[in-house]
Amino acid sequence: MSTLEYDSSPTSNDRLRRLVANQPIPDLHYRVVAQSADDVQNIENAPAVSMGPYLLKSGQASLLTTISVYSLRGESREQIRLLYMNAVAMQIWKEMGKAPKIIGAQVRPARTALLTFGVPFSK
Repeated sequence: MSTLEYDSSPTSNDRLRRLVANQPIPDLHYRVVAQSADDVQNIENAPAVSMGPYLLKSGQASLLTTISVYSLRGESREQIRLLYMNAVAMQIWKEMGKAPKIIGAQVRPARTALLTFGVPFSK
């Protein structure tokens, strides 16, 4: 009976893992938040309406130049409005007592999303 000897050189999977590990992973700057039809009935759930006054009242007006919130109309009752919020906006939103339903993350907002509060996306 003979024993099989295996080649110890790297496999294609090993090479792929090394290549992927050496590639920079883009920062996912925006969280995608879904709001339902019930959520949008309350005007306080609109960042353009509620975030500015909150920042002024809490003494955090300096953050106005770092917040970026885009919105896009959704396609279902459960996701009637999609918000693309950067990290600062997300932090403030949570401070305001909101419980965002995060459904994704991406480097920048969708091309068809509109700036609804704060400053535009920039690299």
